[in-house]
Amino acid sequence: MRDLPFPVRDVNSSHGTDNLGDLPEWDLSDLYTGEDAPELEADLAFLEKECAAFAADYEGKLADLDAAGLLECVLRNEKISQVSGRIMSYAGLRYYQLTTDAERAQFMSNCQEDLTNFTTPLVFFTLELNRLDDEQLSAAFAENADLARYKPVFDRIRAMKPHQLSDELEKFLHDLGVVGDAWERLFDETIAGLTFNIEGQELNIEATLNYLTEQDRSKREMASRELARVFQENIKIFSRVHNTAAKEKEIVDRWRNMPTAQTGRHLSNDVEPEVVEALRDAVVAAYPKLSHRYYELKRKWLGLDRMQVWDRNAPLPMEDTKTVDWPTARKMVMDAYTAFDPRMGELAKPFFDKGWIDAAVKPGKAPGAFAHPTVTNVHPYVMLNYLGKPRDVMTLAHELGHGVHQVLAAEQGEMLSSTPLTLAETASVFGEMLTFRKMLDSAETQEQRKILLAGKVEDMINTVVRQIAFYDFECKLHAARREGELTPDDINTLWMSVQAQSLGEAFDFMEGYETFWAYIPHFVHSPFYVYAYAFGDGLVNALYAVYAEGDEGFEDKYFDMLKAGGSKHHKELLAPFGLDASDPKFWDKGLSMISDMIDELEAMEE
Repeated sequence: MRDLPFPVRDVNSSHGTDNLGDLPEWDLSDLYTGEDAPELEADLAFLEKECAAFAADYEGKLADLDAAGLLECVLRNEKISQVSGRIMSYAGLRYYQLTTDAERAQFMSNCQEDLTNFTTPLVFFTLELNRLDDEQLSAAFAENADLARYKPVFDRIRAMKPHQLSDELEKFLHDLGVVGDAWERLFDETIAGLTFNIEGQELNIEATLNYLTEQDRSKREMASRELARVFQENIKIFSRVHNTAAKEKEIVDRWRNMPTAQTGRHLSNDVEPEVVEALRDAVVAAYPKLSHRYYELKRKWLGLDRMQVWDRNAPLPMEDTKTVDWPTARKMVMDAYTAFDPRMGELAKPFFDKGWIDAAVKPGKAPGAFAHPTVTNVHPYVMLNYLGKPRDVMTLAHELGHGVHQVLAAEQGEMLSSTPLTLAETASVFGEMLTFRKMLDSAETQEQRKILLAGKVEDMINTVVRQIAFYDFECKLHAARREGELTPDDINTLWMSVQAQSLGEAFDFMEGYETFWAYIPHFVHSPFYVYAYAFGDGLVNALYAVYAEGDEGFEDKYFDMLKAGGSKHHKELLAPFGLDASDPKFWDKGLSMISDMIDELEAMEE
């Protein structure tokens, strides 16, 4: 089954909803028409019967199957994944539209429990696959080309071979997964239920965070202090969630003999630990020429002796504060996509026309933004909290990129379409870059160009520098939790240890900012997910440099890369572009694009 949803982006928008146009809402009927839909009941009945039949037909027998028999087994397993993925996509998306609704939460929980119970007999499948002899598998692949297509799936499953437990323990952990999910739900429901008093209004976290991009500095300060107050009031809950989730991970990792807390994420991402460490080291080494240098420029633009944390995402003094309505945002992104390649525009169009986007900010709706692929015989859904700031346009471009990628990869089928997180950000960040370059080319004045460049640098710092700082925080958090229970103050200290290092000398940190780790959903939903953002941004910057240099046939190679989904390793996908992420210099190529933009901004000051 797929995780749901992609962890939300750490984005900011605006808090006004007037004059944005007709914001679209999801039409989930392509999944099911309702929780009592006969198709849903039929799918649940199919799963209950087919999971039991699959276990009866194959448990203890995988080693005896010939190539054709093994292919049939894989296809049946893939069908089970598709049906269960459809059910959980519907239950989850419906829940994220209104996380405060007890009935929706109950429905999702009941679906999860049913599917866990149905699929428990299937735990044997990956365990027995990992016991197959390498030579036997190689011979089966050589004999049957249709089976050989699934080799990347077998390779990823068998990468877990050294960390596999007994059949009985694996079944126990499978059943226990429902309990672990309860901590994620507690986090989601706590976050969604928080209220903040801003200018006499009771606001949710999304609208409050969006005050941090207000022109009026006093409003940004007010929101920051209110965020700190409410986080502090709830800090024991957030601390308990993080302590429990990290301890649960430590126990499972220990039993699985994982050498580090990060190993499981690297394995699921199909990326070598040394590649991630090369990325991390390159970004940390670049802090002085990226974030430190940019924020010193911004400090001068804002006319401040020292910056506070509420100035980090402040608009520039000369920035136009008008909102971008939905029709304009749609046109900007669609124009950028179509200008790159008309096929991109055609793939993006149904998202706007067919109820595949849910854009409005509503009480109880999950914060942030994501694109969820659902299953390969339906289509993705995009969630936004659109409130009309330029950053919201970039978020639309980003999530639409995910959606286009997921549509193209769907032809690989259920087991091969899912892209490792390190590559999952490729099309989304590329879509942002296309939209940004289109806007930059249409800038009419030097000041407009400056505002656009500064905004893009800031976004890339948030995507690269901030996410690597998040990664370092998680590494420290999990290492510390292995030594014992952490108090809220302990976690606060770890958070602050990475903030000053990544942001630089321009900043002071208000009292209360130490609790701002509490609202980041990635830490709870997907430990160590965050480096994928930096990986994706660095990769796309290098990729875009190849495109800008006029690489012949780039568009076709780009589409082939997206269509590959999870069927190829990053080394194989990047080779046609002359790129290699395992080369430490690769990351410098991506980071230099950010540095060059800061060079241009500095030159404008002279």
